[in-house]
Amino acid sequence: MTNIAVLIKQVPDTWSERKLTDGDFTLDREAADAVLDEINERAVEEALLIKEREGGDSVVTVVSAGPEKASEAIRKALSMGADKAVHLLDPGLHGSDAIQTGWALARALGQVEGVELVIAGNEATDGRSGAIPAIIAEYLGLPQLTHLRKLTVEGGVVKGERETDEGVFEVEATLPAIVSVTEKINEPRFPSFKGIMAAKKKEVAVLTLAEIGVDADEVGVANAGSTVLSSTPKASKTAGEKITDEGEGGTKVAEFLVAQKII
Repeated sequence: MTNIAVLIKQVPDTWSERKLTDGDFTLDREAADAVLDEINERAVEEALLIKEREGGDSVVTVVSAGPEKASEAIRKALSMGADKAVHLLDPGLHGSDAIQTGWALARALGQVEGVELVIAGNEATDGRSGAIPAIIAEYLGLPQLTHLRKLTVEGGVVKGERETDEGVFEVEATLPAIVSVTEKINEPRFPSFKGIMAAKKKEVAVLTLAEIGVDADEVGVANAGSTVLSSTPKASKTAGEKITDEGEGGTKVAEFLVAQKII
């Protein structure tokens, strides 16, 4: 039996326009459609697969930090089959950097009883720091296996395959441990109607910073280790240049590529 916690995050849909708020330049989460990050769906799926292989009384708990709207992402993870959830909901978290977020999540994980394995995505599609699992592992003093494309748990040991530019490496650690997975790990299931209905009755513990022992001056945009002073909107896309081929089309294309220093 392995009790598993899965870190999930609600992010702006990649197909929506993403904007920064005026003043503190944090992500405007109301400006775009919000979804459960796809890599987190894969993390939840992997936890469910481990539970199904092991059988017994394993429990999968999803843990998320975010505004009230993040409850939608939590419910989707529960509808996939997770057993319960922890939602760290506190306005003091707004604008926290990776270090602060990792600290708050580490404290929140301490509220989940009996966790032996923590699974996360390798990076969120909004921040893309890719550092949160490692930060949490450091705070909790646990071994970390990151960027895994394959994962197995057996006999109190977690093993995985990490793929890098240098090749594929086999890594392992004794439980308890933290792992992060890549998009190659699996294909997440779609929630069934039965799962969606069951999710409405599953336990979601809503916690504040005070309840997990995090002081207000340890998190938040005002206490972050970095500050954004200004931002410049991404330039609008312009129409491409059309070349009419009258016998010299290939030459004109080549000249264009040379001018752009592509060739």
